[in-house]
Amino acid sequence: MRNRPSKSDLFKGRHFEQAIIILCLRWYLRYKLSYRDLVEIMAERDLSIAHTTILRWVQRYAPEFDKRWSPFSFQAGTSWRVNETYVRIRGRWAYLYRAVDASGKTIRFRLDPRGNVASAKAFFRKAVRFRHRSPETITLDIYAASHRAVRELQEQGWLPDLTKLRRREAAEAR
Repeated sequence: MRNRPSKSDLFKGRHFEQAIIILCLRWYLRYKLSYRDLVEIMAERDLSIAHTTILRWVQRYAPEFDKRWSPFSFQAGTSWRVNETYVRIRGRWAYLYRAVDASGKTIRFRLDPRGNVASAKAFFRKAVRFRHRSPETITLDIYAASHRAVRELQEQGWLPDLTKLRRREAAEAR
């Protein structure tokens, strides 16, 4: 397991205090504020910050905050809906695997150039590991590789045998 940098090491050498950086990031990520809105809010507090500085903070710290906070952000429901689609991103085709719970919250997604059983298994393993628990029900579309991947993961012990596997028909998918 990789050691994460401590909070003080994470902000070492920054011009602004870590409390200001965290406050700007929290407001940007939680509320739909633009960088320029945050500049105005900070100016009201007698802090002169450029919008590009906040942009750099978001690029630098948002992935780290996501890694640290996302396991605690919400508990995914016990019923997952999983679908796969083929999308074009920057001129290249890729398979998009996506799992959402019953309330529509995204559990996990994965882009993969190959849409095979190994890719589907990697997606499910990562989703279960990320949420720290297995779903009770998985609803899949007609993509055969996902059905096979779930069966193999149940045989290997990654998913409990009690996990119900349902198939969504093509007419329901529309």
